[in-house]
Amino acid sequence: MRKVAIFIWAIFFISMAISGKVSRRTLSIFQGEVPETETIAPETMEFVYDYSWCTDTTGQLEDNFASDRMLLQIGPDKLSKFSSYKNLTVDSLLMNLTTEQIGEAAMDGKLSNGEFMTIFKNYPEGKLTHTEKICMDWFRYQEEMPELEWELTDSVINVLGYDCRGAVCNFRGREWTAFYSEDIPLMEGPWKLHGLPGLIMKASDKDGHYIFECIGIMSSATCPITIYKVPYNTTSRIKYYDAKHRYDINPYSYFEAGGHGHITVTDESGNPALDAFDPTELPYDYIERDWKR
Repeated sequence: MRKVAIFIWAIFFISMAISGKVSRRTLSIFQGEVPETETIAPETMEFVYDYSWCTDTTGQLEDNFASDRMLLQIGPDKLSKFSSYKNLTVDSLLMNLTTEQIGEAAMDGKLSNGEFMTIFKNYPEGKLTHTEKICMDWFRYQEEMPELEWELTDSVINVLGYDCRGAVCNFRGREWTAFYSEDIPLMEGPWKLHGLPGLIMKASDKDGHYIFECIGIMSSATCPITIYKVPYNTTSRIKYYDAKHRYDINPYSYFEAGGHGHITVTDESGNPALDAFDPTELPYDYIERDWKR
């Protein structure tokens, strides 16, 4: 495995809105190496999804949605993996560039990562495994495969030429509407959604804050299903959200508290941002709302 320098950009954004002041803090960390991977299953089919989520439910920011392209890989024995397509592309680039080329591509923003959230269903059998990188730390938790109590509806929409029937359910604090295709007889779907008599092609919560939509189907496998071989912090779902929340409300303090180094944050004029290490309130809620205790 090649080792190259770690690039860190600390950027402090302040956006003003009529109803008040919203602060958005971003700590962009690029580590120019690809973790080793372990193949856990062969792949039989791939489905590409657009994933979008609201980053400001208060309406104070104009650009209040983020998005990523995700890949649902289907394996044998009901095993699947849902992860960022962008990260797979970045990993492939990193493995084929020289150290000098990696540095240039990173500075040009060509190696920016997508979502680090990865969901494995039925890995191991009967379990759901969630892995994710928060700042410089990798987290992993397992839970029993969630049982979603779907109620079928009369709604029908067309996605990629497939007539998809509707269903609704309440899951961990959100009411979800999903549309599935019986022409694709897989009880699968994006993220943790599953359990309908056909592949879930589109899903969104009632408020439209989290949206998944299938935009591509590949009937032949392009790569095996793998998992990163990294030193995970094994935790629980609730403790994972606790760590994620600590990072999101105070990324610079989280970085320094982990012993990763010191960060100096300045405003647009180059002056020290004295309140950069103060916790902020998030203008959105996580996809699962039941994590708060």
